[in-house]
Amino acid sequence: MVLDCDDDDLSLWDDSDDKLESLSDLDREWQRRHDQFHTIGYRDGLIAAKEASAQEGFNIGFKQSVLDGYSWGVVRGVTSAFSHLPRQLKARLIETQEKRNEFQGLYESVHSLSTTDALRLFSKEIKAQEALEQSEHSEVSHHTAGLQEQPSHGSQLRSYRGQLESLLCDFPAIDIHLPEPK
Repeated sequence: MVLDCDDDDLSLWDDSDDKLESLSDLDREWQRRHDQFHTIGYRDGLIAAKEASAQEGFNIGFKQSVLDGYSWGVVRGVTSAFSHLPRQLKARLIETQEKRNEFQGLYESVHSLSTTDALRLFSKEIKAQEALEQSEHSEVSHHTAGLQEQPSHGSQLRSYRGQLESLLCDFPAIDIHLPEPK
């Protein structure tokens, strides 16, 4: 019996090679897609985590600063408005020259600080407060005891609010509602 090798028999072997090559191509394509989507997923996860972290940081910073910033703005606004009133109206609102001078002094003190300077001051005070809180949780040392005697954060900016409140309580004609301190 003579084997006749015609083209149909060869095509069987050729199909097998084509199938193997095709499977190999599919495996490579699958691996490439897997790696590509894995990289994209990893990148998307990092971006989402950064955004969530940034949002959380913003929320914390906002809570820390909103009342102090608002109060400082009110103090700037009230003292500025008062300082630009005509003398006769100032005299009718606040009878003594001494108290008018205190208002003017507060105005000059508040307006000597630029907004950028106030932000830097507030940032330094927050960092000092955080350092103080961390030191309270750690072992107390002689140096730490000295830090604990420092005033709380926002103290200089809050002192402006306190000065304004003390001036306003003497003059019911000036009706300003400041938010409650935290």
